[in-house]
Amino acid sequence: MGPDPAVAAVRLAVRRALADLPQGGLVVAACSGGADSLALAGALAFEAPRAGRLAAGVTIDHGLQDGSAERADAVVRTMADLGLDPSGSIAVTVDGPGGPENAARDARYGALDEAADRFGAAAVLLGHTLDDQAETVLLGLARGSGARSLSGMPTEFHRPVATGISEGERSVRYLRPLLELDRATMRRACEAMGLEPWDDPHNVDPAYARVRVRHEALPALEKALGPGVTEALARTAKMLRADADALDELAAQAYDDLESPEDGSTVALRLEGLEELPRAVRTRVMRMAAGKAGSPPGTLAAVHVDAVDRLVTAWHGQRHVDLPGGLRAVRRYGKLLFGPV
Repeated sequence: MGPDPAVAAVRLAVRRALADLPQGGLVVAACSGGADSLALAGALAFEAPRAGRLAAGVTIDHGLQDGSAERADAVVRTMADLGLDPSGSIAVTVDGPGGPENAARDARYGALDEAADRFGAAAVLLGHTLDDQAETVLLGLARGSGARSLSGMPTEFHRPVATGISEGERSVRYLRPLLELDRATMRRACEAMGLEPWDDPHNVDPAYARVRVRHEALPALEKALGPGVTEALARTAKMLRADADALDELAAQAYDDLESPEDGSTVALRLEGLEELPRAVRTRVMRMAAGKAGSPPGTLAAVHVDAVDRLVTAWHGQRHVDLPGGLRAVRRYGKLLFGPV
């Protein structure tokens, strides 16, 4: 008799993720102790040795709740019992900008970056599921921030890290093998593997937008539109990501063609050629220029992009557009300039 269908599904997803990694390379499971990441850890512990790879486990202690250190220790023991070696916890301080959710995320990824770099890991596996993807799409829709936001979370991404342990700068590869499996499957897999998940109280706290989406918005949509909304949102994200990736590639090529050398920290784009681009490509080129000039990632809103686009396509003598990060966009001498105020 084979494994429980839920266990088989999680193991298959992890097996497919491992297939593209170097033989013998160490793979790290990021495990909070919740059902999703715990099922991931169990599947990795099973699949890694069969694929000729080493497997480790890391949990992050955010220090946001009483008893968090003891909870982290319990997760470490569970990962070690599964056979993830080494297994350990990392305590972080959550005090960055952008609210508690963003600060916790930044602290968590920073710790995972350093751990993966120290281990020389081939990849870090994250336990995000189809349900997480659907929630991400709805949050992006509420922000009105375009196709890239609506395309949700990628199955793979890299984060540059320079810790001083490695020579120069390298990047950490992150994989999300469970994005096509739902949260209920993770719960069933944990039960079948004899694993007891920890339910984070923050996951039911309505102070967090994602929690409200999870427990109020998505159930309301399912009630109004019928079952399958979560799967449809995740499927839409996958299609939009392919479109967004293609547009980003076209924009990168256009940026290389249109960038004009300037002195100092100013970034310049030639207007000739920029104004002929389709808007979807042109606005991406302008975002790239603003980012290169120093606009912080994620701060350029649609209102900024629309105003800069009018400097190109609806020029009536406007003086400039102020941008996040103390920058300014201005049209001058046949160029669109991005630089400090």
